[in-house]
Amino acid sequence: MTAAPSLASFFDQSSEIVALAAAPVIYLCALAFGRWLKRRHHVPLGLMYQLLCVALAVWAPLRMLRLNHQTDGSVKAWHDESIRAFHATIIILAVIFALQLLRRFYWQRWFTRKHGAEAPKLLQQVFAFAVFCVAITLVLKVAYGFHVDTFIAGSGIVAVVIGFAMQETLANIISGIALQFGKPFTVGDWLIVDSQRAEVIEMNWRSTKLRTNDDYYLDIPNKAIVSHTIVNLSYPTKVHSNRIRVGFEYGVPPNRVRDILQRATANAGGVLESPPPKVFLKEFSDSAIIYEIKYSLDDERRFNDIEDAIRTNVWYEARRAGLAIPFPMRTVELRRPAAHKETLTADLREQLSRQDILATLDEVQKDRLLEHAQIRRFGRGEKVIRQDSDGCSMFVIVHGEADVVIRANGSDTTVATLHAGEAFGEMCLLTGEKRSATVVAKCDCELWEIDRAQLQPIIHENAALAERLSELLARRRLVTDGVLAARTPPQVIEQKRQEYAIGFRKKIRSLFEI
Repeated sequence: MTAAPSLASFFDQSSEIVALAAAPVIYLCALAFGRWLKRRHHVPLGLMYQLLCVALAVWAPLRMLRLNHQTDGSVKAWHDESIRAFHATIIILAVIFALQLLRRFYWQRWFTRKHGAEAPKLLQQVFAFAVFCVAITLVLKVAYGFHVDTFIAGSGIVAVVIGFAMQETLANIISGIALQFGKPFTVGDWLIVDSQRAEVIEMNWRSTKLRTNDDYYLDIPNKAIVSHTIVNLSYPTKVHSNRIRVGFEYGVPPNRVRDILQRATANAGGVLESPPPKVFLKEFSDSAIIYEIKYSLDDERRFNDIEDAIRTNVWYEARRAGLAIPFPMRTVELRRPAAHKETLTADLREQLSRQDILATLDEVQKDRLLEHAQIRRFGRGEKVIRQDSDGCSMFVIVHGEADVVIRANGSDTTVATLHAGEAFGEMCLLTGEKRSATVVAKCDCELWEIDRAQLQPIIHENAALAERLSELLARRRLVTDGVLAARTPPQVIEQKRQEYAIGFRKKIRSLFEI
């Protein structure tokens, strides 16, 4: 009669031992699985996963003991409450774990690989919120036996009241979801919002955050963005066009203005060569003809710098061409005083004597050059001449400095810096050869430009001048070629000099029609 109770007691004790032994095994196995996911797949598992491991290690033994034990009512009730609590905890923690796996394997890997961009945070948050709602429903229905359908129906009136109270917030959330699915823009795109250019830095449930070129942060509700036209400067590519309006006097031929504006725009840093800049005549206004410059760029962050460079170049190009950008409805004329002109003429005469090519002129010829002297002003960073381009003039630096840049093997190298009194471009002026280097204004410069048309009548009057210029160019070419090395025989130097002189003489005679 006592054998059966003893056997039952033995099995109860055995199940308790198995349950107690299973707890650390379950915990360690779950923990090892999590560490494997973290090391192998870089899944970010933290405290929540450790709590899930603990909950599993406690819930499983309790479940085993509940099935095997015959206990009184109070103990049974305690077991049921404990199991339900741990059951609910496991469901919530398991959902968090599943979302971590989903984020790593779906959002960060598959979604990024398929769409070429990381999944928007708002889309991930909406999905996670929906999953949590389902998880809470399961907890209430499975763990605690609530009638969820009745609860949902009974809370409908409350939901309507809350909906009216949160109408603006819900509209922003719904608009945010529409933005995520419609994808009119993504993080990193540049938009025009309320006439401001701004970069999208974040999209969340309520609003879209942007940053302007001046580092101002804009926090715009999603509802406001959806209700307006969205101008995306980064879609489908980052290359887009901008326009600048400039007015010129009525007396200037439009084609001449187009050349000036196109050259000024092309020389501005950040303007794309393809598609090339275009200039349109847009309007005949009261005080000027309005022209519109269309240029392309691919980096909106440089927008302000590019616009500044274009406008600066337009001013210098217009001044060099002798044109004025008119004031509205009035003309303001600024004249240099005679004293300044006399000082400038004296400076030019002094610098003229320092140029070995021009120093061969007599005083009458120098006076004629000075009488028609053309002073050109170049702004910092402007290219005065370009390598491999045609030209018919030379320049003498009156004020400022300029860098000589040579492009070779795809890279630019600054080989020299020219100062006031130094000249460049004389080989192109006298022989018609292409420019051998690019000269860039290092600061605001005043340059004296001497073109071929001014020098031609002087050479025509004095045929011997062509001979002297040929000899000077020949000696310069010897220095450039390095022929005047210490070990070069004198007869070789003389032979080269004669060859160069003859070649230059033919070019000068042909170019100046002597």
